[in-house]
Amino acid sequence: MKPRKIFIYQVLPRLLGNTQASNIQNGTIEENGCGKFNDITGKFINQLKKNGYSHIWLIGVLAHASTTDYTKYGIPGEYPEIIKGNAGSPYAVRDVYDVDPDLAMNVNDRMREFEALVERIHNAGMQVIIDFVPNHLARNYKSINRPEGVKEFGSNDDTSVAFSPGNNFYYLPGKELEIQFPVKKMADVTYKESPAKVTGNDCFTNKPTPYDWYETVKLNYGVDMQNGNEKHFSEIPDTWKKMKDVLIFWSKKNIDGFRVDMAEMVPLEFWQWVIPQVKKIFPHIIFVAEIYNPDAYRLFLANDNFDYLYDKVGLYDVLRDVACGYRPSSDITFTLNNVGDIQHKMLNFIENHDEQRVASDYFLKNGKSGEAAMIVTACLNINPVMVYFGQELGERGMDEEGFSGKNGRTTIFDYWSVDTIRRWNNHGKWNDALLTKEEKKLQRFYAKLLTLCNREQALSQGLFYDLMPANYDNYEFDSAKQFAFLRGTSNELVLVVVNFDNKDAEVVVTIPDHAFDFFGISQNGNFNAFPLLSDDKPKITFSKNNPIRVTVLATSGELYKISSF
Repeated sequence: MKPRKIFIYQVLPRLLGNTQASNIQNGTIEENGCGKFNDITGKFINQLKKNGYSHIWLIGVLAHASTTDYTKYGIPGEYPEIIKGNAGSPYAVRDVYDVDPDLAMNVNDRMREFEALVERIHNAGMQVIIDFVPNHLARNYKSINRPEGVKEFGSNDDTSVAFSPGNNFYYLPGKELEIQFPVKKMADVTYKESPAKVTGNDCFTNKPTPYDWYETVKLNYGVDMQNGNEKHFSEIPDTWKKMKDVLIFWSKKNIDGFRVDMAEMVPLEFWQWVIPQVKKIFPHIIFVAEIYNPDAYRLFLANDNFDYLYDKVGLYDVLRDVACGYRPSSDITFTLNNVGDIQHKMLNFIENHDEQRVASDYFLKNGKSGEAAMIVTACLNINPVMVYFGQELGERGMDEEGFSGKNGRTTIFDYWSVDTIRRWNNHGKWNDALLTKEEKKLQRFYAKLLTLCNREQALSQGLFYDLMPANYDNYEFDSAKQFAFLRGTSNELVLVVVNFDNKDAEVVVTIPDHAFDFFGISQNGNFNAFPLLSDDKPKITFSKNNPIRVTVLATSGELYKISSF
């Protein structure tokens, strides 16, 4: 049977292929270098495939505002004061129909280089996801690559009114933009905007602060946000049509999915209208919503609109707290119950570009300590799993790059190179020759875990059975530090046991009669349990009247394939 789980490797090409080690704080592209589409070689992609990944999510593909001057290529100049960092945010898109020139070896051939990358990924048997940013555009948006006949965003707007269903933007008539920068920086401001547009984070003032998304402007989807969110959908708003065209444009580039940025900031009705139209033409396309409101989850999944949703405010937040010792592991059960009927639709992760690195000083301080959380993340259900590039090497994210300070995150705003990635790249060789022993070991752990999740039918397609309720009264199982569950089909069963404690633990796991009935497996006789992650552990024999006893390493876990005899 074909595996149903997908594993996404999330990567920022600007950083991935950059081998330049200068790393000057607030450096330019000339000083610090920049990775290119061409650096994502067939060798690298094949290695990802071998390590269990099925999809690559490429961040920062769309042309976004940066301080780098590309005017000699016909690309409009930018205003540094409305750009975060020198490289700029990948989510301040300055042309929805273009790819970022930073990523091209030959700027004039940038689209062809992107298309060649998509082809390389497909040739390796993997699929491509890119961002779709529907809520906002770069403050100084200008499209030079839009198809013939496509009108510019805002070109027909009535700027004398705050809101019109036909406008692409929201306006603050009679007011000029005044970003509240420090006095010293204000002296360098040359960008003018009058009337001021509303800022991307729904900031309805002409004086956004540095803490707002001041580099972006909010798109108008026909909702009068200042008048009780009154909806004007009787005629399809112009922004809907323009964004549908954008989705079709990129779908024709043979991409396989969209990660939709801040999907819940756009009216649900738009998604209900546009996704079926895109899927009618491109039925293979998947839509993954970045969403943080659990009350909206089922609405966004209804009628098979979005395929998957971020599980950030649920599983991620709880796993982080459990791994850090702030909450008992039994809380994982309660979190899963909240999405029980849709858990297979939730995208699981313990790192992404918005969150702090597991190995940072602000989280667990080293990658090894995140193994237990990663096992749970990867093995829970048939839902997709995401790994952020460098996570599998224990990248710490503790650089102070420039706009992005020392905060435990890898910058998305600065020209930089990442030490662990740079050594793994090894000047295009993509081998582990320059990695430390610990980094190699962690990388092998991730590869083995993901490969098992694809290989073992119980993990790729099986049902989930939580063993925590059956072990709450088990004095040989610490429900504050350990977590256990089964995944299985009618002919295959895998036991997953993890230990969030910082010391090894010997635990006894009770598997109730109901669990065997649930999977349709006979509970008569004895069972063998074969460890899958470890190469040096012996098999374990247990029976109904003699529960399984296992040793689980600190901050890690084990998978046991169960068979009767």
